[in-house]
Amino acid sequence: MTTTRLTPTLVAAAVAATLFAASAAHAQEKTLYIGMNGGDMERSYSKYVFPAFEKIHGVKVVVVPGTSSDILAKVQASKEKPPVHVMFLDDGVMMRAIKMGLCQKMTESPVHKDLYPAANMAGGMAAGVNVGMTGIGYNKKMFDEKKWAPPTSWMDFADPKFKGKVVFQSMPASSFGLHGFLMFNRIQGGSEKNVDPGFSKWASTIGPNVLEYIPSSAKLSEMVQTGEAAIFPLTPTGVATQKARGVPMEYAQPKEGSVLLMVAECVTANNDNPAMAQKLAEFLLTPQAQSAALEFGNQIPSNLKTQPSTPAAQATVEKFKGYMKTVNTLDWDAVNTLRPEWNTRWNKTVER
Repeated sequence: MTTTRLTPTLVAAAVAATLFAASAAHAQEKTLYIGMNGGDMERSYSKYVFPAFEKIHGVKVVVVPGTSSDILAKVQASKEKPPVHVMFLDDGVMMRAIKMGLCQKMTESPVHKDLYPAANMAGGMAAGVNVGMTGIGYNKKMFDEKKWAPPTSWMDFADPKFKGKVVFQSMPASSFGLHGFLMFNRIQGGSEKNVDPGFSKWASTIGPNVLEYIPSSAKLSEMVQTGEAAIFPLTPTGVATQKARGVPMEYAQPKEGSVLLMVAECVTANNDNPAMAQKLAEFLLTPQAQSAALEFGNQIPSNLKTQPSTPAAQATVEKFKGYMKTVNTLDWDAVNTLRPEWNTRWNKTVER
């Protein structure tokens, strides 16, 4: 048997080969950027959802955090070389992005057939990653102390007992505020093509009860804990997240129905790694990814084949299925066409 002597030259060559292999492997690792909400969503996806995809494909997924409006503005400003490969947007904002040409068509996959029908958007240009709805959130501690029955209607925002205790998100800035206003408008006889009834009745009904119009829901937990806020538009997921932190919130499904609010994803047009971006978008629609997002982030699956991994998660999904039976959908073509006009009117007549 011949023994090779490890001369200094051979050792140096072996070290160089090892370093080259490590360098080559590192160079092969790509980075995908995804735009989504920061905070709880970013943490849950980064810790529990993305790692499985990263391991399979040898890529790193990095979150660019921001609201839907923030992400849309960033991609629109650099649409020839977008800063993200995939973006999560609220469904209404996603329809705007598609019309602006900021998304490329998603690759056809069997997984799309397993989604809620409403989750396949605009002929395959985008897909709902999770489903939710805007209904009524309320301060359970305050309601219990005052022996108030839980709210049951969007018109409860106009109840005189809530004077100075209603917190409403600003309609131009928030999907929650938009949804709440449009449901009030429908109850007054309006539609997405006619918001005159809502605007004309607001000042004599809900308006006098509003303590503050807030740009987002970030302040709600504090306002509930300080006893400022009694009732406000919010999603069951948002309520559940705050309850888990000890904030005394509860969710109520209005008798008129809640408003469908999906977080949708699309692959950005003109991004520098479309093939891998398509793979990430497809992965995020799978039961594997959505089960993790449900368990660790309270994200309700859009994929009907997702199996909740805990009894608590199963109960949450079953409750949502009940809410979905009375959920309202909006005419997004009308909303996105008319919203600039509504925003101006809101600023002049509501948030003066």
